[in-house]
Amino acid sequence: MWAVAGAFAQAQAPSQDGRDVERLFRSGDVAQAMQRADQVIAERPRDAAMRFLRAVMLTELQRTAEAIDALNQLIADFPDLPEPYNNLAVLYAAQGRIDRARDLLEAALRHDPGYAVAQENLGDVFVRLAQRAYERAGSSGRGSDGLQRKLRLARELTGSRPQGQP
Repeated sequence: MWAVAGAFAQAQAPSQDGRDVERLFRSGDVAQAMQRADQVIAERPRDAAMRFLRAVMLTELQRTAEAIDALNQLIADFPDLPEPYNNLAVLYAAQGRIDRARDLLEAALRHDPGYAVAQENLGDVFVRLAQRAYERAGSSGRGSDGLQRKLRLARELTGSRPQGQP
């Protein structure tokens, strides 16, 4: 459902170092890929692309806390890059922090209004927000047929089940 950016959307060719690290990672040599990324970052701490690639690898390794830290640091150091906002939003959305995800996606789109991945993710966030609102409305005990239809559609779009169902 959520789309992460695996590379910067701007038209820039990845460096040889970036290609090497990604090749190592994709071939399963995770330790070597991380070591090489850390080495490049130590040599060139302002290499935003390598730092972003490292955060993507951390995300794929499900080292979420480290990925969140890395993306937050990227945002602090490179506030005009939209991709770290998008990827951080995806991680927060997966944790159920939908409001924070929306804020981050809106920030990504302020920096690049044409960023399609962030646009799609923002749409997914809005569906989650709609689902949450419909569920709250239905919990009042006054669930109309129209409300139930909207709630079913939102759940279908998000792939979630009603509370209390497997």
